[in-house]
Amino acid sequence: MRTSANTTIGVDVGGTRIRVARISTEGALLDRVIEPVCQDPGGFVPQLLRLVDRMRDGATAIGIGIPGRVDGRTQKILSAGYLDIAGLDLAAEVRRATGLPVRVENDATMALIAEGFSRTGGRDGLIFMVTIGTGIGGAALLDGQPWYGGGLSGQFGHIVVSSGGPLCKCGRRGCVETFSSGTALGRLMAEAGMPKDIRAEDVLSRAKAGDGQARVLLDVWAAPLQRALQSLVSMADPKLILVGGGLGHEMSAALAHLADESHWFTVPVEPARLGDTAGVIGAGLAAFGIASEMTGQIR
Repeated sequence: MRTSANTTIGVDVGGTRIRVARISTEGALLDRVIEPVCQDPGGFVPQLLRLVDRMRDGATAIGIGIPGRVDGRTQKILSAGYLDIAGLDLAAEVRRATGLPVRVENDATMALIAEGFSRTGGRDGLIFMVTIGTGIGGAALLDGQPWYGGGLSGQFGHIVVSSGGPLCKCGRRGCVETFSSGTALGRLMAEAGMPKDIRAEDVLSRAKAGDGQARVLLDVWAAPLQRALQSLVSMADPKLILVGGGLGHEMSAALAHLADESHWFTVPVEPARLGDTAGVIGAGLAAFGIASEMTGQIR
């Protein structure tokens, strides 16, 4: 393990794995550990603290990205997907155990911090990120800093694109998450009679090779998200929208195949670059912000 006094610890809590790493001021991933995440609330915090301790040497702060709804202003966890830790003051728990400053964010926010940091101009203007996985997440950066709106901005998966659509877990019908998430893609593939073990990347390869069924399926999957992103453009006019998450590559390719419905709302979309390391790197970079009272390293 390398030792450096100018590092932080990034934590990325995913659907199946937890990643913990030491991150440099340049956003380099120095050391890391990955293991299956404990989904028992009673075991989750001890697991997190054990892994943090392994990366502790020289670290000055900790950033933690979790799935679900996190109030960016207060770090209050309102929901955390499969983890039953709503209401847990995770930042305080970890701060108390480690003595280090802690920042908790939605995992998409952490990923976007890393993506913005890695790009020329990525810390200027308004940038959105949409993450495609089991559900659809989102985040916003304004001049290099997370933009929370009233505290919970970035719930892009819950833009309604069809009032008569499927029931969403949020309680409404027709949210884009019910049409364009990984879960929705799995449903579309099953309805098309595709093999149970087929992967999204296989469907994309088939479409590129001229398979008409695969092409139509990807168009049906991506079109609702295109409409949702056009709504974001009409409302906020971001300079860039990044598409990431576990199915970010496939969704970016599917969106690129669709024609624009209106030249008024052309979506400036690019695929995310950092893959599954974005969340843990962004968490570490976010931690530099609290280590310097949000005015230092990552601005």
